[in-house]
Amino acid sequence: MAYDILVVDDEKLIVKGIKFSLEQDGMNVDTAFDGDEALNLAQNKDYSLILLDVMLPKKDGIEVCQLIREFSNVPIIMVTAKGEDMDKIMGLEYGADDYITKPFNILELKARIKAILRRSVKKVDVRDTKNSRIKIRGIEIDIESRRVFIEEKETNLTAKEFDLLALFMKNQGKVYSRDSLLSTIWGKGYPGDARAVDVHVRRLREKIETNPSEPQYILTKWGVGYYFQ
Repeated sequence: MAYDILVVDDEKLIVKGIKFSLEQDGMNVDTAFDGDEALNLAQNKDYSLILLDVMLPKKDGIEVCQLIREFSNVPIIMVTAKGEDMDKIMGLEYGADDYITKPFNILELKARIKAILRRSVKKVDVRDTKNSRIKIRGIEIDIESRRVFIEEKETNLTAKEFDLLALFMKNQGKVYSRDSLLSTIWGKGYPGDARAVDVHVRRLREKIETNPSEPQYILTKWGVGYYFQ
């Protein structure tokens, strides 16, 4: 399967190097050098993943990420040169699935991309009808199509948000530590920290809970982690 990747950065040499490396692995790569161009491409093509720099002309990466989330759940990896925690968390707050800090090793970048692509296309066995759809009170998820319905109204989740919700709903009552969720959802060896889990859980609550400050579905076991009630 050939993946379509969009690489967005205003540093053309970096874009050229990433494009060459990904194409060597059989991926189809489009490029953009400013926020407006990136947004236009994302609106007109169904990408497998977008690699999006934070610092861009016209529209910065955070704004582009936020706008893309209004119409697409495509996996997004944010790239930041600053290496500041606030940039990373802001990227996740606005819908990014992962982040990487410049300068980065191209092998690490490709490993991150492939890990996300594997999860985003993972399908359950269609013969396993018992587990392909799960409904608990007002929430129903279809694991095969990766669709979510809250009170019968479809709700858009990012790839990581869906993976978290599916894991929780398939394991009701089981408490997951932040490190365990990080390893399960982001993958072993993920270089980020557990605060990414808190950001995604908070964002997931905002989408599925009637009152996110008093959650009824995803609860916190203080000092331990999170679980689905």
